[in-house]
Amino acid sequence: MGKFFDVEEARGMPGLRLVLTTGVPGPWGEAAKGIFHVKRVPFVRVRQEGGGANDALAAWTGQSSAPVAVWNDERPRTTSLEILFLAERLAAEPSLLPDDADERARMLGYCHEIIGEQGLGWSRRLMLFHPMLVAAGDKAPAGVRRMAQKYSYSHEAAEVAPWRMVAILRMLAALLDRQQQAGRRFLIGNRLSALDIYWATFAAMLAPLPEDLCPMPPGLRFLYTADGPVRDALAPALLAHRDFVYREHLELPVDCGDG
Repeated sequence: MGKFFDVEEARGMPGLRLVLTTGVPGPWGEAAKGIFHVKRVPFVRVRQEGGGANDALAAWTGQSSAPVAVWNDERPRTTSLEILFLAERLAAEPSLLPDDADERARMLGYCHEIIGEQGLGWSRRLMLFHPMLVAAGDKAPAGVRRMAQKYSYSHEAAEVAPWRMVAILRMLAALLDRQQQAGRRFLIGNRLSALDIYWATFAAMLAPLPEDLCPMPPGLRFLYTADGPVRDALAPALLAHRDFVYREHLELPVDCGDG
């Protein structure tokens, strides 16, 4: 199991530091880990408490969420695409961006639908907050209320979230089908891209990998397992693609630390 360092320890270290939530397979963090794994860029893991105040992290990076990538004395990279472009600079090969400009622009648009505001992961988080906040309101755990605020939670946004996810999943399934019809193994182009990694890691919020491949608290596994229209929109081919990406390109079992 990979060692985690506290922020105070990691802040003075050289090289690449990657701030990750411990104990759970947070999809944004798992995607960042996957990108650096594919590029064989070593990094130090830095501990972040999901939903916590993370004051030391905020003092270092200007915010309290994970993931964050910090290279030497450069500014912290706090968004998924900033982390991706840092990785591309640190290790040009294998590139996770298409060479063709039009294909690259389309890939980044698809990526946003998974990782960005109002995207797949964002909408899933709103769905997870919703029942707790409806039931407990201001008495919900502070960590839940803190995270919900970061995602601009509202009852209205949470009620729309499943249908936004359904639309995104159908779009990804259609994209994968077109690629497979053309004899291609990946979601875009002819080689692994960041889009494949984002899909594989974010699928954990809908249909987690088996416990032996991705240990997680039972309660979280239950919450992460989609039902209703979201489950119905999750095409078997998308899950098969998730399995292919993990099996051929990412680390198994998933190591989230001890929390």
